[in-house]
Amino acid sequence: MCGIVGYIGKKEAYPILIKGLHRLEYRGYDSAGVALLSQDNTGCNFNVYKAVGKVAALEDKCKGHDLASTMGIAHTRWATHGEPSERNAHPHLSETGELVLVHNGIIENFAVIKQQLEELGYHFQSDTDTEVLVQLIQYAKDKHKDFTLKEAVGHALRKCVGAYAIAVMDKNDPEKMVAARKGSPLVIGVGKNNEEFFIASDATPIVEYTKNVVYLDDEQIAIVERGKELEIYNLDKTQADVEVKEVDLDINMLSKGGYPHFMLKEIHDQPNVLLDAMRGRVINDGEQHSIKLSCVENFGDRLMRARRFIIVACGTSWHAGLIGKQLIEEFCRIPVEVDYASEFRYRNPVLYPDDVVIAVSQSGETADTLAAIKLAKEKGAMIFGIVNAVGSSIARETDTGIYIHVGPEIGVASTKAFTGQVLCFEMLALALGKRNGQLDNKRYEEMVEELTHIPEKLQTILDKDEAIERLAKRFTYATNFLYLGRGWNYPVALEGALKLKEISYIHAEGYPAAEMKHGPIALVDQEMPCLFVATHHQGYEKIISNMQEVKARGGQIIAVATEGDNEIKRIADEVIYIPETINWLVPLLSVIPLQLLSYHVAVEKGLNVDMPRNLAKSVTVE
Repeated sequence: MCGIVGYIGKKEAYPILIKGLHRLEYRGYDSAGVALLSQDNTGCNFNVYKAVGKVAALEDKCKGHDLASTMGIAHTRWATHGEPSERNAHPHLSETGELVLVHNGIIENFAVIKQQLEELGYHFQSDTDTEVLVQLIQYAKDKHKDFTLKEAVGHALRKCVGAYAIAVMDKNDPEKMVAARKGSPLVIGVGKNNEEFFIASDATPIVEYTKNVVYLDDEQIAIVERGKELEIYNLDKTQADVEVKEVDLDINMLSKGGYPHFMLKEIHDQPNVLLDAMRGRVINDGEQHSIKLSCVENFGDRLMRARRFIIVACGTSWHAGLIGKQLIEEFCRIPVEVDYASEFRYRNPVLYPDDVVIAVSQSGETADTLAAIKLAKEKGAMIFGIVNAVGSSIARETDTGIYIHVGPEIGVASTKAFTGQVLCFEMLALALGKRNGQLDNKRYEEMVEELTHIPEKLQTILDKDEAIERLAKRFTYATNFLYLGRGWNYPVALEGALKLKEISYIHAEGYPAAEMKHGPIALVDQEMPCLFVATHHQGYEKIISNMQEVKARGGQIIAVATEGDNEIKRIADEVIYIPETINWLVPLLSVIPLQLLSYHVAVEKGLNVDMPRNLAKSVTVE
């Protein structure tokens, strides 16, 4: 979950590294550090600077210090082993000061290795597993005097259990940098004529300088040397092919675009990015609407033969999966299960060769989801991916799938990725339902046409942002919140509660409204706001009854309702209206007020919505 960045070339390294850390800060912001290789008449040395807190604190720390260098590595940390502190911040030096290393991941057997190294006389300055790794590489060099840096790194990594993405420098080899990965993402940017190279946890720090990237596979080691071709080796010492790809990433999406926070920008991005995600997939030829997905065209028969679909995901992606379950069962009549990837991978799931496992992940690097699909693959299931990050680990592990194509999401609390995932499930369910004959032409045409109107309807909700901001000020006092919904809106209630928890630190729970009487109603009083996602669709009359029950107990009610619904206005204390649409499309609209509400509550409380405490964007470690 940490972010690493490295540079070697002819430019000044420090500005590139700092800008890269800012773009990776969504991955962790407990501390940050940079190591620069300094060369003078006395030889080569590392200048290492560290600071607790965000990257801005590191910039302040570096002012007035020697920053001249054309080679360096940097790190922004999400703490695992060891509290956030300067001594635990990366980069870490080996005891001799010859090596410096940054690391994203967890070395699970670090304690055993540390004890062995201490018995050999090595001393440690931090509590991290990362320092153990750099000392282990140093030990390999000390023991095997003829080892190159690549050989020492490989020797050390073969003794490690766990996940890692690392970049290492050796002051005795100042034209070279070594990178490696297993279980944590790592991308290498290749400059013109190999004059410069970039290393990063994802492509966001790289695209400003080059579009040519190489995605390292698990258990690969890369040798990055100034002016020479990139070399990649497998951990078993065999040489691997170097496959350079062109990354398609809009640099403008990496800025706030005038908004105070990335989260607000990404909420307001949704009409445009959903339109982009439909482009080339939702077709209007002038006579009829249709959906064209390459995954269905190329793998449709296999998908329709599925005994069942099993959706594996975490967090917000799991909520999208609950909606996907309803869509696929409704339009394709294929049974669907939805599993937390973290639970699925650790039990002994029953899987058949004719099952299809759908992995849902914004980053495409979620550790538990990646492990779940590897398990499913071993058991012979087909793997289908719904991911946002092109070239990510999950995307490369799958047999086929759909890219969300909503652009980079920087805010830690997911917004546009959620609606993008739901949109992908909707397109997939419609395309498969049409292909297997479950949807007749008339119904299919009506549904696809309504889908094309969602971006404009979504914009009408965003136009109410100021009204939702005023409403939010009423509820900043709350310490608990209850979110309730039925049918298509039940997963939306879960997602709304998660958003509030993530960024405002208000305890919130999402429930199916029918379950309210099975326990949660005991919590309802005048201090407990209850938000009902109560659009004019399935279970409407029953959710009205649920609202009456809360009202009778003095609870304060916020309702998300369909335009023109006056009955709800007589019950609820506050109503946010959304446009009418077909019931299965409602989640794309009903979630928007919940995103805005959580955002404005957090801002009113003076919190950093883009970087909520203890969280990072991409969970690449267990």
